[in-house]
Amino acid sequence: MLTLGTIVMGAADVRRAAAFWSRALDYAPRDGEVQDLWTVLVPATGGGPGLALGLSVTPVQEHPRVHLDLYAPDAAEQQAEVARLVALGARHVDWDSYPEDPDFVVLSDTEGNRFCVIDASHPGTST
Repeated sequence: MLTLGTIVMGAADVRRAAAFWSRALDYAPRDGEVQDLWTVLVPATGGGPGLALGLSVTPVQEHPRVHLDLYAPDAAEQQAEVARLVALGARHVDWDSYPEDPDFVVLSDTEGNRFCVIDASHPGTST
C-alpha cells in the first residue's frame, strides 16, 4: 500500500520558503540544512509527511489545483493561527470563491503559494 511521503511546492526563494514553513509547521530540514535549489522539511517531533521545496520560476496559480489545508481545532484557534502565520510572512488572499459561511481562510506563503486554515469544528467540515 502507498503512503503520502512528501508534498512538493515550488519556491522562487527556497531559503525564505523553508524559514516560513519551518516556523509555521514546526518542521526542520531533513538533512540538517537548507539548500538553495531543493530542501525537504520534516516534522521536528513526531510523524507526518515531509514538505519539499524546490526552486521554481513557474508563476504561482491564482486558483491552484493543489494546495495545503491546515486544520485548527476550533474558530478561536483558527483566528489565532491565521494571525500567527501572517506575522511569519503569510498574506491574506482576496479569495473570490468563499461560500456564504466558510470554514476556511485562504492565505499565501512567502512565495505566493495558496493554502487554507480550516476551522475543524465548523459544521460540515470533514477532517
